[in-house]
Amino acid sequence: MRIDVVTIFPEYLEPLNVSLVGKARARGRLDVRVHDLRGWAHDRHHTVDDTPYGGGPGMVMKPEPWGEALDAVLSDPPREGEGAAEPVVIVPTPSGRPFTQELAVELAAAPWLVFTPARYEGIDGRVMEEYGARLDLRELSIGDYVLAGGEAPVLVMVEAIARLLPGVLGNADSHRDDSFAPGAMAGLLEGPVYTKPPEWRGREVPEVLISGHHGRIARWRRDEALRRTALNRPDLLARCAPEALDREDRATLAELGWRPGPDGRFGRASDGMEE
Repeated sequence: MRIDVVTIFPEYLEPLNVSLVGKARARGRLDVRVHDLRGWAHDRHHTVDDTPYGGGPGMVMKPEPWGEALDAVLSDPPREGEGAAEPVVIVPTPSGRPFTQELAVELAAAPWLVFTPARYEGIDGRVMEEYGARLDLRELSIGDYVLAGGEAPVLVMVEAIARLLPGVLGNADSHRDDSFAPGAMAGLLEGPVYTKPPEWRGREVPEVLISGHHGRIARWRRDEALRRTALNRPDLLARCAPEALDREDRATLAELGWRPGPDGRFGRASDGMEE
């Protein structure tokens, strides 16, 4: 996979040289190219922003440097088979679609991603109109909060996507039981995990995990996932399809005070759900 990032703070992307992403780059699994937007600003101050039309606080990033930068990046595509790869352009913004594990899996299958982290009040809207009219452009948000710029979301999204690429994780199965991952635990948060020693500061590892009984261990992990999801993300449980829950799941949820509603989906009894 190739990843291009256009930014006014190339140094912010230095973490992409370390840990799993850095190792993937060193092994040639990931080609990351960081471009300084100010290289396409032609006045002596390398200006990339101006006041907003219509008034209001803050500054808006100008379309001219972004247009020249993206044209330059897009003019040098990676080669896939007999033709040039098509890019997915990703605009990090708090007003975008939520970035999820499902989207990370989808984007991990793309050969080329181009990120456009903004600063100030964002990028002139005509840039999204221009490139969205002819490319797969996604405006994505990593959460319901506002940051000083889009570089931190780029780091989050690149790491989430890169760890799904073949050969990046040491154990190819490592991500299969992640929170939000498709599979047996789909829709649930991952439960607590433990390692040696068996006792630490008077706290022991749950006995079931050292029992060697794989069926009991799998059930315990499932129950702990249900408990953690009910506590931290009840919205995920409320959306869980009834057919995804087996008899033991339902018993665990009943112990936690959850009941099925008329449509079969579970909700907290305290919220008025009835048998």
